[in-house]
Amino acid sequence: MTESRTAIVTGAARGIGAAVAQRLAADGHRIAVVDLDEAACAGTVDAITAAGGTALAVGADVSDEAQVSAAVTRIADELGAPTILVNNAGILRDNLLFKMTVEDWDLVMGVHLRGSFLMTKYAQKHMTEAGYGRVVNLSSTSALGNRGQANYSAAKAGLQGFTKTLAIELGKFGITANAIAPGFIQTDMTAATAARMKVDFDDFIKFSAEQIPVQRVGQPEDIAHTASFLVSEGAGFVSGQVIYVAGGPKD
Repeated sequence: MTESRTAIVTGAARGIGAAVAQRLAADGHRIAVVDLDEAACAGTVDAITAAGGTALAVGADVSDEAQVSAAVTRIADELGAPTILVNNAGILRDNLLFKMTVEDWDLVMGVHLRGSFLMTKYAQKHMTEAGYGRVVNLSSTSALGNRGQANYSAAKAGLQGFTKTLAIELGKFGITANAIAPGFIQTDMTAATAARMKVDFDDFIKFSAEQIPVQRVGQPEDIAHTASFLVSEGAGFVSGQVIYVAGGPKD
């Protein structure tokens, strides 16, 4: 039987983060549902508790060190020392390079890269003390390059290097680090991308599905299943990997 652990999932108020949080709760873990707005976490927390799980809503800006430190301390005090961390929090500020503002660049880097760094820095103390840890970072197929996403692509590629370095540094403490790189996943975020492109979302989904070998777009649950495996005790010999969950091969 899987040992019940405390898991932190950032950006867990909706979309992929909510699906991952609910899946890890179903696996028997206690879940810290972290998002910028604590009140927005209620839906995920309610879904977990209604299913018999344990969850705590935590509001924090992952790019703010003081807030991250306070959040991890609170989680450890109320749920137990966290030994699972899923860095999922992310934002989009898409634009072509010549239109992209410095603020748009900094905001995306702050949430994706600085946020993952800070959350891991403060959570790893509990993992090293426990001699066990699982870190999963959410990258993206956009790490390979995507028009209008210079900031997002750079951040997601950066997370892959961050992941591999974590695996090298933390492995001797019983901690693994892996990244999931989703392809097209049907979420509010991809709906926002369709709106930016002035494309009907249903048409966007249909067109995208036709380009994917399995002939469908992904769902948040597809990512949640992968995260469930990577944080499991059985995945202890899988570390430093980037797994593309995209319905087909990616270069």
